[in-house]
This record gives sequence, structure tokens and C-alpha cells, in this order.
Amino acid sequence: MIRALDDVWVPDGDEARQWAEQELSDPRYADAKPTWFDLVARDIGRFLADLFSSDNGASVGPSALIVVSVIVFGALVAALIIWGRPRRARAIRRPGAGLLGADDDRSAAQLRADADRAARGGDWDEATVLRFRALARGLLERDLIEPSPGATAQAIAREVSALFPAETAQVRQAALFFDDVRYLRHPATGERYAELAATDDRLSALRPEAVTA
Repeated sequence: MIRALDDVWVPDGDEARQWAEQELSDPRYADAKPTWFDLVARDIGRFLADLFSSDNGASVGPSALIVVSVIVFGALVAALIIWGRPRRARAIRRPGAGLLGADDDRSAAQLRADADRAARGGDWDEATVLRFRALARGLLERDLIEPSPGATAQAIAREVSALFPAETAQVRQAALFFDDVRYLRHPATGERYAELAATDDRLSALRPEAVTA
């Protein structure tokens, strides 16, 4: 029930409680909550402020204050080095989901299977795009490359070339095949797909120590 007061609508108790619950359910309030690190830092700050206050300063010697301060500061630095500042939950993304302009979380094995299926159906464009993504995903799964968000096929090829110098020409050619189909709309061919698949197969079997020894 809402009653009017001087042309202003004022909710009754039940209506006001409902409005408040709806407002507080907004995700922005959860995001605004302090993290555990914020709470610990706040408590330590209050402790130091109380320790150096005029009431306690006279009873605690200066040497003790310095020692306590050094210990607390060292603990904070150690916590930052070990854990870092926690990120908010909404900033955490599934690692590796976004790859080469697509939000695709399929594994390398799944991408290869889908690429081969497209190739058997004669869809060389789809097969080429999926196979290069499989190449990149496979290296990511092995923690051999770490492309930045939004990295292009050529950027990934440069990372792979630094890791496997003997494959530089082949992996750069594979990236060109991907770009030709994905962005330039040039039709792929069975021969190009076979070359890309062979490059992916070789990279899957290589180990960095094998090429740097």
C-alpha cells in the first residue's frame, strides 16, 4: 500500500522493505564489499594507529614500536609477494576461453576432431579455422605459449617460432592460411588444410628441449 503525502508517493512498511530488498540484491553491492585483504589491512592500520597514539606511546618504548612496525610491514610485503592482491570474482575469467577472436572453450582434441569432420565434409574454410585454433589451444594446454588477450594468429606464430625455430616458416604459413580464411574471406583448399594439419601434428610431438639442445 502506497499513500500520498503532499503529492509525494510514500511507501508503507511492507512496500519499503520490498524496495530495499530489490535494491540490495543488485550485484554492484556485492562487488563493493571489501576483500579479506582489505579487512586485514584495515585492522593492521587501526592497530598501528592505536599503538602510536599518545595514550600508548608513553608506555611502549620507541624500540618496541620500531620492531613491531618492521614485523607488520614485513608480513604485509610477504603476503603481497605470495598471494598478491585478490581480484574480484567478476574479473576472473575462465583461462583460455577467448582465443583468436572467438569465445571458444573446446579442447585441442575437440577442435581437431571438429576440424577433421569439417574436412571430410569438404568445408575447408571451417576446417582451416578450427585446425589453427587447435594448434594454438594445444600449445596453451601444454603451457608453452601465453598469448596476450586478443592476440592474433601472427602473434601466436611469433611465440611458436621463438619456441621452435625450425618450424618458423611452417607456423607462419599456417597463420596466413587462418587469416586468409577468417578475415580476408579467401577460400581454403584441401592442400592448404593438409599442410596446416601436418604442422599441427609436428608441433604436438615436439618438445622445447628437443629444439634447443
